[in-house]
Amino acid sequence: MPAFVTLSGRLVRLEPLSLAVVDDLVAAASEDRSTYAFTRVPHGRDEMVSYVEAALAEQAEGRTMPFAIRWLHTDRVVGATRLMNLEYWQGPMPWPPGARGAVGDVPSVADIGYTWLSASAQGTGVNRESKYLMLSLAFETWQVHRITIKADIRNVRSRAAIEALGAHLDGVRRAESRGADDTVRDTAYYSILSDEWPVVRERMHARMGLVEAA
Repeated sequence: MPAFVTLSGRLVRLEPLSLAVVDDLVAAASEDRSTYAFTRVPHGRDEMVSYVEAALAEQAEGRTMPFAIRWLHTDRVVGATRLMNLEYWQGPMPWPPGARGAVGDVPSVADIGYTWLSASAQGTGVNRESKYLMLSLAFETWQVHRITIKADIRNVRSRAAIEALGAHLDGVRRAESRGADDTVRDTAYYSILSDEWPVVRERMHARMGLVEAA
């Protein structure tokens, strides 16, 4: 299982998700919930506790690495995100297929998901830098083969943000899941491969105003 880390940037610090930040997350999720039309975000303290406890249970199995997002501009927790669906391809194949056998030291592929932000943090660069920090960890430390990012096909804003990263649209899975609005959701699947990361990284550096070291 990968060692848990804190990821720090210029705008945000991604901290290990814990029950200690539940009240901060409740406050963040309560600002303006009209922005969560296509995103399922816990509402109220009881839902937030269940949300964090479920994430920590998956973390204990080596299946996810959840973070609280701290916006350094305000020193407030303004949302959450995670590296999830961690798959470990090294070692013997589990049998039967799909069985949960022993996991390895680092994942081979992963998703970025369960990302949500308070209304005040949206459109500020917090989301972009959070993605950058997780992508850097995945590709440069874990050396994963692929990162997958998904979005409700109707979520134009999220899809535009994913495409702005340089992610490739793999396709749309119809009737993929229950949507945040309790309808049947079609989901757009995007991916970034390891050999695409240098170009994606350069593109993100340009958008964030960073310059590669000479």
